[in-house]
Amino acid sequence: MKIAGLIKTSLCDFSGHLSCVIFTEGCNLRCPYCHNYKLIGNKNPLISEEEILKFVENRRNLLDSVVISGGEPCLQSNLIDFVKKIKKMGFLVKLDTNGSYPDTLETLLEEKLIDYVAMDIKAPLNSEQMSKITGINYHINKVITKIALSIKLLKKHQIHYEFRTTLIKEIHSKEDILEMAMYGENEYKLQQFHNENINDNEFKNFTTYSLEELETICSDIHKRFPSLNINYQ
Repeated sequence: MKIAGLIKTSLCDFSGHLSCVIFTEGCNLRCPYCHNYKLIGNKNPLISEEEILKFVENRRNLLDSVVISGGEPCLQSNLIDFVKKIKKMGFLVKLDTNGSYPDTLETLLEEKLIDYVAMDIKAPLNSEQMSKITGINYHINKVITKIALSIKLLKKHQIHYEFRTTLIKEIHSKEDILEMAMYGENEYKLQQFHNENINDNEFKNFTTYSLEELETICSDIHKRFPSLNINYQ
């Protein structure tokens, strides 16, 4: 595992649980608004897997869960074995993912190695918007197909999950948001875009929806999908 960061204690990354958060290095997407863009390259000082496992072992009486984030954790070739070690210690595991590695996700689900999944829905599943928001043009339709498969897998396995979208007003229309809400059945989190500490000059000029506008959007979503739990921040 290429681990480039660790938050030792978190109350907000896995709702209702006291967690540590592990950040893996590397991502297959190049989202211009990413606040963790420094994790994409391979020049980060890494923390050994042994050190992380020792830390988690020593926190058995303090923490109840481990969040694996990134970057994109499913890029890691030994992610499954690593998660098995965490589960053997008795911890709950939450996975943060962009959904573009359905094969890895399916194995984790089939073997009941994860307890919660937070999956980014970057944009409606069409090539134009997905290319803009992910920063990639090559094989974008293959990426979209894989994300759509991950959505189906989460519904099939009935694991608790959330979809979440970072909203950029210049890219996501209200109709887009309603379409993305249709993908899920559990929880949909709408996140405000923040243009500071990002590495893209164009996106630094973009804006987001106000809290009042988000309230109206959430109301419209609930009219169509009353059982969907909507959160915004």
